[in-house]
Amino acid sequence: MLSTAQREKIDDLIAADVVAKPWRAFVDEKDRSRITPQEQALNSRADFLFYGGAAGGGKTDLLIGLALTEHQRSIIFRREAKQLRAITDRTAQVLRTRDGFNSQQNRWRLPEGRLLDLGGVKDAGDEEAYQGQPHDLIAFDELPQFLESQFRFLVGWNRTTIQGQRCRVVGAGNPPTSAEGEWVIRFWAPWLDPQHANPALPGELRWFAVQDGKDIEVEGPEPFEHGGELITPKSRTFIPSSVEDNPFLTATGYKAMLQALPEPLRSQMLKGDFLAGREDDPWQVIPTTWVERAQERWEAQKPDGPMHAMGVDVARGGADDTVLTARYGDWFAPQIVKPGKETPNGQTVASLTVAYLRDDATAYVDVIGVGASAYDHLDGLRVNVQASNASEASLATDRSGKLGFVNKRAEWWWKMREALDPHYGDNLALPPDRELLVDLCTPKWKVSTRGIQVEAKEDIVKRLGRSPDRGDSAVLALQPKRQRHHTSNVQSEESAFGWHKT
Repeated sequence: MLSTAQREKIDDLIAADVVAKPWRAFVDEKDRSRITPQEQALNSRADFLFYGGAAGGGKTDLLIGLALTEHQRSIIFRREAKQLRAITDRTAQVLRTRDGFNSQQNRWRLPEGRLLDLGGVKDAGDEEAYQGQPHDLIAFDELPQFLESQFRFLVGWNRTTIQGQRCRVVGAGNPPTSAEGEWVIRFWAPWLDPQHANPALPGELRWFAVQDGKDIEVEGPEPFEHGGELITPKSRTFIPSSVEDNPFLTATGYKAMLQALPEPLRSQMLKGDFLAGREDDPWQVIPTTWVERAQERWEAQKPDGPMHAMGVDVARGGADDTVLTARYGDWFAPQIVKPGKETPNGQTVASLTVAYLRDDATAYVDVIGVGASAYDHLDGLRVNVQASNASEASLATDRSGKLGFVNKRAEWWWKMREALDPHYGDNLALPPDRELLVDLCTPKWKVSTRGIQVEAKEDIVKRLGRSPDRGDSAVLALQPKRQRHHTSNVQSEESAFGWHKT
């Protein structure tokens, strides 16, 4: 039995150890030579690290540990401020004290002069409250719950004035459960998207640069000039973890609890499966599984027969894309996507459209804003073109004949929904593009006194942080081919896909 003096000495040693190193990453007690995922994440040199996937891998602990040991000024975000309590409690547990915590400011004053702020950004726009607040560690707990626009705004303040202090962004979380979280798969596509052409290994660094508002993968970290600007690439990586990497949970039966979850939660939480089913918003216009089935039906070989229509969504800004979607019956061709910078005016868009248009197919051009000029140029070339104004009134009804539409935008999107219906639809075949899937599954709808109303494009941009150009172009392409009377400029509509007019 230890004497009182011996116990006091041990307590002093433990206290000194906590002050010197209040947190350590998991180690593999059975194989000390093995580097655990948490250790790998701690030592990763990535500028943007995503850690986790499965539940129980010590995701929150990693964020806290980085703030306690590696950084001087840190901030950890949760989507809702009330969710921060768990982080506060865990930090106090690691430090063995609540000394230094200011509940009014949600700020910890940590040993060695470190600071840890905690923040919540529940609604789109709440992130603006953190403008101008620099942190050398910006961390997100349950990253897929955040909007892409929130993430991109907040990481803009990842900087320091302390010489030698590294800056990094770390996200932790499970697979996304809604279309709004799909951006995480796109951002870390080499690791998470099985369709990516050049997959990466866990922990491998890949380099990305923003060019013309788009993320472009580049060869390495060397700065380069683009558009008269010197651009420095930033590195990304993904490190998966699971409950089996957590020695504190392996003996508690937590894994058995995860095994008992129903699908798709079991695959998401136990295996970190980013492709497992997710929960759609009840007011989502097009269910995710409907789009996935249409993409599974797609074959690379174009079917015999003429092109029927082409949807032309014209870029409205430098960060937007001009997207052309050709439709051959129920088969949609791979989309032609050009950055807005490459299509600066209507004449350029018109030339691009003519280059891909075939078989006197109808080009449906979104004429709101800059698209009007493209339409005028195509009309002047006597192309089979139709002006598409989403704000115009609609005279159509849904398949039941009972519900009308607030405007043309609602009509077009609802017709895409009906065409993708696995029981009553038209067996559409869509190219397997994840961004197209996200675009088609993002808009929401409601019923107003004037009929079905689909979420405005401007509101979708606020949620996604980008314009759903691929989705809008595909929806335009679904419209039926219009046969031209060669003796006049009058056009007649060809019935297709069960459209109803009142």
